[in-house]
Amino acid sequence: MKDRKSSLVGGAAFGHIQVERAIAEVRSGRPVLVTSPQGALIAATFEALDEAFMAELTPVAQGRARLVLAAPRLRRLGVERQTAGLIALPTLDFARIAALSVELDGRIDAPVASLTQGDEAALELARLALVLPAVVTVPVDADASETAGLLRVSVEEISQYRSQEQHALKLISRAPVPLEGAPDSEFVIVRGGEGLRDQVAVIVGKPDFSAPVTVRLHSACLTGDLFGSLKCDCGDQLRHTAKFMAENGGGVLLYLDQEGRGNGISNKIRAYRLQAQGFDTYDADEVLGFDHDQRGFAFAGLMLKQLGVTAVRVMTNNPVKIAALEDAGLDVAGNQRIIGRLTDQNVRYLASKRDRAGHFIDVLDKAPPAHGGAKD
Repeated sequence: MKDRKSSLVGGAAFGHIQVERAIAEVRSGRPVLVTSPQGALIAATFEALDEAFMAELTPVAQGRARLVLAAPRLRRLGVERQTAGLIALPTLDFARIAALSVELDGRIDAPVASLTQGDEAALELARLALVLPAVVTVPVDADASETAGLLRVSVEEISQYRSQEQHALKLISRAPVPLEGAPDSEFVIVRGGEGLRDQVAVIVGKPDFSAPVTVRLHSACLTGDLFGSLKCDCGDQLRHTAKFMAENGGGVLLYLDQEGRGNGISNKIRAYRLQAQGFDTYDADEVLGFDHDQRGFAFAGLMLKQLGVTAVRVMTNNPVKIAALEDAGLDVAGNQRIIGRLTDQNVRYLASKRDRAGHFIDVLDKAPPAHGGAKD
């Protein structure tokens, strides 16, 4: 019988699968082994750490462990840099690691060095797994007994994964789903774009695909879309868009699995807690180690093309979405604003998007200084 790796999945596909397995390991709180031509390292995210695990890791680390942090978190610690960096951990002190990784009063206490390829790949794996971007890495011998039970994934496999997934879109299923305000609607489920997540294209009415089609790229917002959170305008945008399309010749609403500006629901709720303490939506994300927006929209353009859309009128306040569709090769024939209700709880959040991310929200010309929020 042929080698199982080559006979069942093929070389490139196997690497892709290894990354997906590694993502599952990271989300389950288990370390993985990241390999590269320069060597191997054990990578464990901050969320995987506890005293018992660090006691097991200490004899393996032998004083060589380091903490890998994203640039936004390093800036919060007082280090002005635009790239991620690592801090030496001569001893595995959980209190120190927590202070550097997540605590509000954390301050840098040692020099920050540049990442190796393995460290950068480990940080990318944390981002892909939607956990906090703080990782403890330990250089090891890839063939040592301590690594025998760890899932192995290479730097090359991790670095290629995101771009491969953005182009690996597969239509899974479709069916009519009547909606309130838009009874003639069809849901088309596409897998891919962001890992193994399912994306939804809602075709409202019977849009003419030979002409510019009204579209909206709507990132999932559990708190706003489903529960009616007053901290954002997402639910209003979603329902108003579907109703507008139904009453104006139809359209395509892409419902994208990008909760919390691409950070995931757990990190979004962490950010909400920080907002309750006075941080604005972007500063809260920076405290956690995230840039202002982790989302990519290139795959959304590919989804529209797969549906037969070539020209669009975009319902959005976000200039990045317009640029992404243009970069994907779609003809953007126009765009229009989509504003939800203003509440005491979301007005400062909307002002943050206007002032710090350049969103087109001119109804807030007299809004107070930016503060609070969720995502568009």
